[in-house]
Amino acid sequence: MDDIPGLEDQHPVATKLACIMVGLPARGKTYVARKIARYLAWLGHRSRIFNVGNYRRNAVGANQPHDFFDPLHPEGVKRRMEVAVRALEDMLMWFEKADEVLPNGATRDDTAPSPMTQRPRSDSLCGLGRSTSAYIAVYDATNSTKERRKILHDRCVAKGVKVMFIESICDQEEIILANIKEVKISSPDYAGVDPEKAVEDFKRRIDHYAGNYETLKPDECDGQISFVKVVNVGDQVIVNKVKGFLGSRVVYFLMNLNITPKSFYFTRHGESMFNVAGKIGGDADLSPQGHEFARRLPGLIRDKLGPDTNLTIWTSTLKRTVQTARFISFPLLQWKQLDELDSGVCDGLTYEEIAAKYPDDFNERDQDKFNYRYHGGESYRDLVQRLEPVIMELERHHEPNHSILIVGHQAVLRAIYAYFLNYTLDELPYVKIPLHTVVRLTPKAYGCQEEHFAVDVPAVDTHRPMQHPVLNAKVRH
Repeated sequence: MDDIPGLEDQHPVATKLACIMVGLPARGKTYVARKIARYLAWLGHRSRIFNVGNYRRNAVGANQPHDFFDPLHPEGVKRRMEVAVRALEDMLMWFEKADEVLPNGATRDDTAPSPMTQRPRSDSLCGLGRSTSAYIAVYDATNSTKERRKILHDRCVAKGVKVMFIESICDQEEIILANIKEVKISSPDYAGVDPEKAVEDFKRRIDHYAGNYETLKPDECDGQISFVKVVNVGDQVIVNKVKGFLGSRVVYFLMNLNITPKSFYFTRHGESMFNVAGKIGGDADLSPQGHEFARRLPGLIRDKLGPDTNLTIWTSTLKRTVQTARFISFPLLQWKQLDELDSGVCDGLTYEEIAAKYPDDFNERDQDKFNYRYHGGESYRDLVQRLEPVIMELERHHEPNHSILIVGHQAVLRAIYAYFLNYTLDELPYVKIPLHTVVRLTPKAYGCQEEHFAVDVPAVDTHRPMQHPVLNAKVRH
């Protein structure tokens, strides 16, 4: 019971879990590491990635030849061990700070950059939500030998940190080659390097690791090892001695995750009559401008999809999303989970009416928009929990040449968008999702590519920005 976030006494001790990646290069470890950290942060837990490759690049530079990774290269072995230990020490220090918990669940001195001053780096993902007692670090490296893993395990356990190893195994050459090509494009190690030379060098780097690689086995760490093996992008998942709430959540996520290249499309419903009137919630019909957007939407979708790609459309059960999708000639699936945030007693009111009828609540929501719950309705935190099955289905989707278009609502798309674009929970309720615009997101190993396609149909602006100049400057148009 002590591993379940939320079941704490008045002075809780933070649950600490280190997820230690294992696997040869080009097996999707960094992609999986980022996904795990992002998923747990989105659910409201503190999470951070400690990428040993980043430590190496900072210490010795990015452009190291393949023989730097040769186990017979003494200087390379020495420097790589130094940066691995440095990353481990930083991770353990980060866990120590988890015990300094403020009443709102945030650490006193977070090692991640402030979300209000810059976007989190690739090695820093933090869910800055309230009421969390879970801290999860992802130690991202090859960790290819039993000896190395024993060192990591024992150091963490000595500091009161639970350990779970996550191994990504792949023997399908087409997937490995696709990952190598992705690395040559997006990895800092090969910035400015000729693509063919980058591929050749990276293949030789893999060969160096493969010679001494040892897969995870149950008898490691004196038989106390907890691990998950993900084989061939989820074809098989092997679980050994995974215990506790957090470990189980990670296993559940990994069983739904795949690294198949894919893109998703999102758009809000067309402008509604409630949008024009400035009202929130409800089940209003589209306005004349909204109907015009619905008529033009199929042409844009056909143009961006291409002739060989199929599509499934997801909508909510509310009229304005179904009306928006009605002219698109692809299969449609309605999700109750995609319904707009429930505004309770404020449903159908304008913000001016809410301020007049419920002034205290209006001010309270502006102070903490993510956690504020409408009377008889929902908060953004509630919405995130409701959308977890949708996120899982998006992560599970792996059909080639088959994309998904979500026709949704402002709050719902904010939550989904924040998951993929790594916004903090404090930023999430203020992400700008304009009407009559289609967004295409393509997850990558080192981030998420984002493209916006506006349809030339005027619409009202329903965005209410937070009174913070730096965050407002980041808003996407």
